[in-house]
Amino acid sequence: MNFENLNLSAPLAQALQEYGYTSLTPIQEQAIPKVLQGQDLLGCAQTGTGKTAAFAIPILERILQNPKNKRQIRVLILTPTRELAIQIGDNFKAYSKHIKISHAVIFGGVNQNKQVNQLKQGVEILIATPGRLLDLMSQGFVRLNGLDTLVLDEADRMLDMGFVHDVKKILTKIPTERQTLFFSATMPQSIRKFAASILTNPAYVEVTPVSSTAETVKQGVYFVDKKEKTPLLINILKDQSTDRTLIFTRTKHGADKLVKQLGKVGIPAAAIHGNKSQNARQRALEDFKSSRLNVLIATDIAARGIDIEELPYVINYELPNVPETYVHRIGRTGRAGAEGVAVSFCDQEELNDFKNIQKLTGIRIEVLSPITA
Repeated sequence: MNFENLNLSAPLAQALQEYGYTSLTPIQEQAIPKVLQGQDLLGCAQTGTGKTAAFAIPILERILQNPKNKRQIRVLILTPTRELAIQIGDNFKAYSKHIKISHAVIFGGVNQNKQVNQLKQGVEILIATPGRLLDLMSQGFVRLNGLDTLVLDEADRMLDMGFVHDVKKILTKIPTERQTLFFSATMPQSIRKFAASILTNPAYVEVTPVSSTAETVKQGVYFVDKKEKTPLLINILKDQSTDRTLIFTRTKHGADKLVKQLGKVGIPAAAIHGNKSQNARQRALEDFKSSRLNVLIATDIAARGIDIEELPYVINYELPNVPETYVHRIGRTGRAGAEGVAVSFCDQEELNDFKNIQKLTGIRIEVLSPITA
């Protein structure tokens, strides 16, 4: 299906054409018509599936079809991190290039004055992280009584980072008569329960998790004892000291522990996970992107949305217990035709996870001989 089939308003269609959009992704094809009809939506989709456009485009079209007070917030998009808020803001800026619709992005960790000035001028679309939004609401700078649409993006990550109470507080301050769009990459029982409490007869859309890995990624596995993982990692990193490497752990504690262990042997590294402040995460990401830091350690939820060009190495220090997660992890390298290397460490307890990964991807991952000092 093409965007032309949606019969969008001319200025919106023009911006999408200039942005290079032609065909809809599966999530867009399923979600956009439902959102245009005003339905609530429960969407299961990962970052990288075209999810932002799936809600941003119909939201802009609905505002165009039903213009109101331009100084009143009509749409609120809640997102767990500063990085994601900025990214969504950039998308809205691109799509509304030829439309007089104002939007603002607010997040913590920075001085609020610039954000407050924007709000005072009046905005129709507000993209916010929960903490800063509540803060500005309590100071009287944000009123949500005219809200038409609420979007909760990356809801599972929001819960993981402990924002559920903030979100519930915000929900008490907005009209009950509204359209609600709820997106999550995973749908555990806790998320379904939370979604059921705030959605009214929602349409359910889901994008099948990816199972194929890029052909440009060279994949290998080391079968090692758990206690040998850190020495092996140190040897690999020393062997390729000039290359940026993204390392995945299963837990926040594991990520922090690894940073300390690498620091002791003179390998600078930083960790990003839900317990880190937005400033710390942003700084670590910027240092990594600019190659001031060559080793970044991440948990799966924190790594979502990391888009780094020419990332040569991904290391699975611990294998994920969901095989689709492996595909997402190693998809950080080998992008846009560039070559990449993805290496996994597999101990005795993870053998079953490894077999599931091989079954899902349908490829035989090369067994590597451990590098010794």
